[in-house]
Amino acid sequence: MSVVLRPTLGAPQFEALPPLALYIHIPWCLKKCPYCDFNSHERRGEIPEARYVAALMSDLEFALPSIWGRRVVSVFLGGGTPSLFSPEAVDAILAGVRARVPVLPDAEITLEANPGTFERTKFAAFKAAGINRLSLGVQSFDARFLDALGRVHDEHEARAAALAAIEIFGNVNLDLMVALPGQILADARADAAAALSFAPPHLSFYHLTIEPNTLFHRHPPSLPDDELSADIEDLVDTELAAAGYVHYETSAHARPGYECRHNVNYWRFGDYLGIGAGAHSKISFHNRVVRQVRYKKPQQYLEQAELSAPLLDEHEVTRAEIGFEFMLNALRLAEGVPVGLFRERTGFPLTLVEKELEEGERRGLLERDHVNLRASPLGRRFLNDLQALFLPRERVAPRDVPVKIVAFDREQR
Repeated sequence: MSVVLRPTLGAPQFEALPPLALYIHIPWCLKKCPYCDFNSHERRGEIPEARYVAALMSDLEFALPSIWGRRVVSVFLGGGTPSLFSPEAVDAILAGVRARVPVLPDAEITLEANPGTFERTKFAAFKAAGINRLSLGVQSFDARFLDALGRVHDEHEARAAALAAIEIFGNVNLDLMVALPGQILADARADAAAALSFAPPHLSFYHLTIEPNTLFHRHPPSLPDDELSADIEDLVDTELAAAGYVHYETSAHARPGYECRHNVNYWRFGDYLGIGAGAHSKISFHNRVVRQVRYKKPQQYLEQAELSAPLLDEHEVTRAEIGFEFMLNALRLAEGVPVGLFRERTGFPLTLVEKELEEGERRGLLERDHVNLRASPLGRRFLNDLQALFLPRERVAPRDVPVKIVAFDREQR
């Protein structure tokens, strides 16, 4: 295990620690999608379900000293394809979590699911196990695009799974993608209409991007150009707004009151403990902020977790980095964040990033007053340019963070 605690140029000071969420990673999937750069692994043979559940509990127990006494506000089971697991395994995970950490009685507990693993009785059993929110990775309701994306389900399975999810859970997110190979405005309008026909409380529309270490990176498909992609995103935004959805985050739309609490905690720079293969954590202490990552390969993670040594890497977030990491997340929210949240969540005064804020205002990318700071309409369009203003000079790219920094693919953890 490589553990590097780098010194800071002045330590943060927290009056109160941020809210704490729990992310649980299930790394297996039916098939590796050509656009996916997540830590997911195609199932080959039987999944070691019981052993993995036990490893997760060992991992959580290892982490307890770092979160002792803190309450968990939300739980997210992501992947991979968590719905590959049996309801009994999901029940054992949630029971094990509740036995070890205090989870709020009304905590949002989300499970990611693939329509290709849909069984109505299985979905109902997930609900009985304690899952109260389902995030369904539809990606498209059009057979052409499902085929282009290498999805294992067809449009009929997508519709059947969406209908059952709404009937069983009520609180559902449908994940779709835009700017797909060969997609035109009419195609995007049809996908938006199909999604809206189920009236889900939450919709995510992610822009397909070509990521390193993916099949699409090695064999790039023909994608819509920038102008058409922007038109597609504007069309989807208009259609969803007309249907009563609020575009509250770069890729997320929700009916009022149904914003994803787990993800909003990320965007507001809350804390999160990640357990499972390749899971990331951000944990605040009274005078430092620490990031962790678990071993990524399932077999290696199992072995290390069983030895109570699941950490692959740990490092302390420096004073130079923390302003960027806060803005990287907070600027994704349409309403922005209260100016006081910077000190509350970083432990430093907002003057730490004053020069960068002034530059953002000068370029018309950022708006602020004595109450809030937010990306301007222009800044939301060119969010990466705005976020890049806050990059520490010694870094040309951010370290791994548990959420993507651009709209990309699937609700994130």
